[in-house]
Amino acid sequence: MSRQSNSLSALPSRTLAPLARLGERLRAHRFQREWTVAEASERLLCSPTTLRALEAGKPGTSIGLLAHALWLFGEIDTLDAVAPAPSGMVAQRRVRKSAKRIVPGSIREDERDF
Repeated sequence: MSRQSNSLSALPSRTLAPLARLGERLRAHRFQREWTVAEASERLLCSPTTLRALEAGKPGTSIGLLAHALWLFGEIDTLDAVAPAPSGMVAQRRVRKSAKRIVPGSIREDERDF
């Protein structure tokens, strides 16, 4: 019986294809450094099977492992380009105002009109 959840097995191909291409790029980085699967998985602190799943673009692979692999290959800064915030949201960021505390026994400014 497969350990993959129903939601992951039902992903559309438009979702799976970019994951597969990302896995191919990670594999290319590993090949460029001439690391075996065993060497790379040891550096990533994961099993060789998990590394193969990451390189295959399996959707159930941990995003933390992906970030660690990007860091290991010197590409962690590229993670900031994934799903950037809409430009309108960045410019109009809402900031929470702190609540004004009233000290017991004190007189507020609007009460000083005598």
